[in-house]
Amino acid sequence: MNYKGLASKAWLVLVISVLLALPEVFVTRGRSAQKSKTPPPVPETLLKRTTTRRESQRLGYGGTVTIVGAPAGSITIEGWPRSEVEVVADIELKGANEDDLNRLAAVNNFLFDSDSNHVSILTTGVHDKAFMRRSTKNFPKNLLSLPWKIDYRIRLPAVTDLEINGGRGAIKLSGVEGAIRLSSVEGETNLVLTGGVVSATVAAGNVVVNVPARSWRGTGADIRVAAGTLTLELPPGFNGDIDADILKAGRIEDNYGSLESRERPGLTQTVMRARAGVGGPFFKFTVGVGTVSIRKIEPGKK
Repeated sequence: MNYKGLASKAWLVLVISVLLALPEVFVTRGRSAQKSKTPPPVPETLLKRTTTRRESQRLGYGGTVTIVGAPAGSITIEGWPRSEVEVVADIELKGANEDDLNRLAAVNNFLFDSDSNHVSILTTGVHDKAFMRRSTKNFPKNLLSLPWKIDYRIRLPAVTDLEINGGRGAIKLSGVEGAIRLSSVEGETNLVLTGGVVSATVAAGNVVVNVPARSWRGTGADIRVAAGTLTLELPPGFNGDIDADILKAGRIEDNYGSLESRERPGLTQTVMRARAGVGGPFFKFTVGVGTVSIRKIEPGKK
């Protein structure tokens, strides 16, 4: 019996149950808060400040990059031929006045750390209670709930191991091969991949995986979405083995046109065990509630 597979499915069902229960929990808590305590007044208009910070660090091919994103904000990652990691971060803050913005700017930022073969990009801010206890004293409580975000644009060597932890916001990744681990709370995720070992988990949102090459350089990918749509785009003549599962509700759409059954149960609306071309690297796609769509890349389009 495949105990790892069963444990994975049980975990995703649990995530889905939590997601489905969130609106009710928030409504209940909101009503209780209204009865017990009047929330502090919120200014009708907030000032907005956006600053751009740029950092860079040398990193050889085959190094590792860890990215911990902000609770809100996008992460765009692109591979390039230089042995260097470049980070450009647009930090957006909102506050009632300039003094509030200055206080927030002192904590809502990121740490850029590196050693011989590892670069870390770690978001700091009011969301991190441990960081706030270590770094600040008497921080105004009325500033803790003000909206803020960081949009990251990162370029790094094409052959790099990656660990990405995103919050609520879009994630785009292209031109990178390596051991890639990605997790996201909510948002649109677009991955253009040609190889490596990829593991991705998205709690809520739509994921598009584009594989422009016919042959994958690596062992494959395992991508899981608790609630949303997972779209796999493959070129004509692609070679690989594909497993897809809908755990709770939804369907699998085969718009590729040349997939063949590899083993039982074959190609159904909720389970797929398929082979493209002569087979090869293994791809596993799991959706809790939503759709898995497999389609062909049109010639001349990426």
